[in-house]
Amino acid sequence: MGSCNQNRLNVEVYETSAGGNKLTPIMEFDDFKTSIHIRLLPEEKFQTITGFGGSFTEASAYLLSKLGKENRKKVIDAYFGNDGARYSLTRTHMNSCDFSLGNYSYAPVEGDIELEHFSIEEDKDDIIPFIKEAMATSQEGFKILASPWTAPPWMKDNKDWRGGKLLPEYYDSWALFFSKYVDAYKAEGIDIWGFTVENEPLGNDNNWESMHFSPKEMTQFVQNHLGPKLETSGKGDIKILGYDQNREHLKDWVDEMFKDEATSKYFDGTAIHWYASTYEVFPDELQYAHQKTPNKHLIQSEACVDAQVPKWKDDQWYWSKEATDWGWDWAPENQKHLHPKYVPVYRYARDIIGCLNNWVDGWIDWNMVLDTQGGPNWFKNWCVAPVIVDPDKDEVYVTPIYYTLAHFSKYVRPGAVRIGFENTDDSLQVTAARNPDGSIVAIVLNQENETKYMTLAIGEQSMGITIGPQAIQTIVVPGKEQNKQIPTN
Repeated sequence: MGSCNQNRLNVEVYETSAGGNKLTPIMEFDDFKTSIHIRLLPEEKFQTITGFGGSFTEASAYLLSKLGKENRKKVIDAYFGNDGARYSLTRTHMNSCDFSLGNYSYAPVEGDIELEHFSIEEDKDDIIPFIKEAMATSQEGFKILASPWTAPPWMKDNKDWRGGKLLPEYYDSWALFFSKYVDAYKAEGIDIWGFTVENEPLGNDNNWESMHFSPKEMTQFVQNHLGPKLETSGKGDIKILGYDQNREHLKDWVDEMFKDEATSKYFDGTAIHWYASTYEVFPDELQYAHQKTPNKHLIQSEACVDAQVPKWKDDQWYWSKEATDWGWDWAPENQKHLHPKYVPVYRYARDIIGCLNNWVDGWIDWNMVLDTQGGPNWFKNWCVAPVIVDPDKDEVYVTPIYYTLAHFSKYVRPGAVRIGFENTDDSLQVTAARNPDGSIVAIVLNQENETKYMTLAIGEQSMGITIGPQAIQTIVVPGKEQNKQIPTN
């Protein structure tokens, strides 16, 4: 455990495990000899972190409004309170999505090209109160990324909520829609940090709200309509993220969006989802996107255990290889191997670690709260959320996925810089970052069924640490320790 005290690294260790730990402080470690060495390298610097969090959906907001006051506060505190996950980067939907109670648009009046009838009235009884309570709870605040699933049907070539394309004659009206949304939310005291141009532009024709863009069409819409509209209305500081779908097509999109200075001008980065696989993070695609646009955001904007009804108050399920996703049944034969049965906790932890280690700077989960069915969802597209509630009985179940996310969101803060590391055991997944306050954070995932013994080192100091079987650990090296050890650049 270190030959003498002055070389002993001062650490705080928090563990969540299949054995029952839930962000539990681990105070004592066995004496042991180990061949596993993890060395943190603060002098190796990578991307600056924007944040971690989840999404304000109508489904989640509606469920919270059905809970008793105490449980509603408990859930919001769990996500945004200082003793909770301290979410710092969030998302919401503009107009309805599948996790709405039904279809709606803020611009329902056909032919209203100036959007004189634009109204966010639909959000005022659920989503807006949820966001405001979160804002009142969060000490450091959080960023909001807003995404449309579709324009109102009257602006589209198929006149439907699902599929189809935005008609070119409505490109200006649709750009105006984004600007009016910012103003309407601002009037409620809510600032919008950024937009994605379109949720899943590759489309879901027969499922829920969707609208198709090719990479070229989206780029032209941003270059000639959305970007200039936000700029001329004094909203040029609001981020615009392109794409917003699965990683395996990333190359095609970034090549088009960032083809030259003119196409790139208004894009602040790219948004991605994880649904192409339950285990593959597509590092080559992420690396390519970063190399193409080293100074732009790369934000994971949506992820969830999809096509699955939640298991109520059954922690073990979340640690076991029982979950399947849409691809288990529906993926083309040549992609089936990407969608095996999987462990929900591992899928989250592996993905966030893999994303961070491949230049992703923000990671956003999907619904914060769902019911025991995995809804409400008007299309019956049931999914899992980190917190499940039974509004009829006024009961709340905080799943192991919540704690998994909190291992990152609570301890790796906005403005942190990912740092390098060396790891001698491939079975452990590791990432690390240095926070603005000087503290250094390492996150370690042990998917094995056995305890692992490791030595964590920074500079001349080290500490022997035990990680339990099937566990995720966050190891915090307090700032004042590090400031003595490593000069700040």
